[in-house]
Amino acid sequence: MKWLVFACKNVLRNRRRSLITVLIAAVGTAGVLVGGGFALFTYESLREMAARENGHLTLAHKSYFESDEDTPMQYGLADFTALKSRLEQDKRVRMALPRVQFSGLLSNGDKSSVFVGMGVDPAGEFYAKGPAMRVVSGSTLSRGQKTGAAPEIMLGTELARQMKAAPGAVLTLLSTTTSGSLNVLDVVVRGIMTVGVPEIDKRLIYVDVPTAQRLLVTDKVSTLSVYLHETAQTDEMRKEIAAMLPQYSVQTWRDQAFYYVAVRGLYNRIFGLLGAVIVVMVVFAVSNTLAMAVVERTREIGALRALGTLPSQIVRVFALEGLVLGAAGTALGMLAALSASIFFMLADVQMPPPPGRSVGYPLQINISPELYLLTTLVIIALSIAAAWFVSRKMAAKPIVEALTHV
Repeated sequence: MKWLVFACKNVLRNRRRSLITVLIAAVGTAGVLVGGGFALFTYESLREMAARENGHLTLAHKSYFESDEDTPMQYGLADFTALKSRLEQDKRVRMALPRVQFSGLLSNGDKSSVFVGMGVDPAGEFYAKGPAMRVVSGSTLSRGQKTGAAPEIMLGTELARQMKAAPGAVLTLLSTTTSGSLNVLDVVVRGIMTVGVPEIDKRLIYVDVPTAQRLLVTDKVSTLSVYLHETAQTDEMRKEIAAMLPQYSVQTWRDQAFYYVAVRGLYNRIFGLLGAVIVVMVVFAVSNTLAMAVVERTREIGALRALGTLPSQIVRVFALEGLVLGAAGTALGMLAALSASIFFMLADVQMPPPPGRSVGYPLQINISPELYLLTTLVIIALSIAAAWFVSRKMAAKPIVEALTHV
């Protein structure tokens, strides 16, 4: 303890220089924590978005993910109702939703456009999507349509603009059935929505599962999307379902989240490089401060050596000075990062839409205990290492040479 007190007193001998070093370490620590917290928030948001879009797990025919279908629903699930009931018996499963993927032409009588359609279960689908889908006008599909009522449809904003369609308008769907013939179906626009990606909004439509099956003349669905209560249980559930239902293929949200994987890889490189540059700056600042202190105190080192102090003890003092500077800087930096995180949490600052999207997202910075602990340990460890590096040679200098140093 006396060595630590001795080191603190040495740090305070040149307060201005020590203060600048502490501030540099604090700014560096805050920069790493703010940048890392923003990256973690982005990863978390994209992970949540991907899980809401596809479900934590997707159950399909064994060949569905690997082979192209010769006819629609060739690799569909015929027994999806029994599968859904069986999966939902597990307490970790929040819901299992059937989906029908199909495509074709959408017409308003004067103009036609290609669409990419999805038959969904309105009772759970729009609840599961949450903020990942926003209804611009009208409303979501009805839960259980009345007998004799026209089937309902929801359109992406750009597709609705192309078709000049509004809620209540009647459109016609044209698609290929499972037998290869063409089928048409008149539908009523129930709502206009956006998923935040203009290219998808140009093609996307939603109908309920019975309407999609009626258009394709089938009783199958394409996939079952399984939503869990906890995203962390995804891999565990995948193994269990794969073992329980080996005749089907199971993918996780991560297998289908190409945007998430690409953004994570890009951010890891960007923030990793920035973090490395900041850490190097902090190390240089600490090294410079202690190197100047070592040079100024050379004769003092010689006097201590003459009194019997070992070189290792002198190096220990300088290492503790590095510890004090690093600890003070990280403490101040953590305080600044915490203040910034709380500010952005309360201020509701919005980021501009990322490339390929039309909707921005809130600027928030995650407070990760693991990131704070790791950053603190790295900054302090490098400060100690820098102090050891600049003092070891001077501590080993001959006593006479040190005492006569000018």
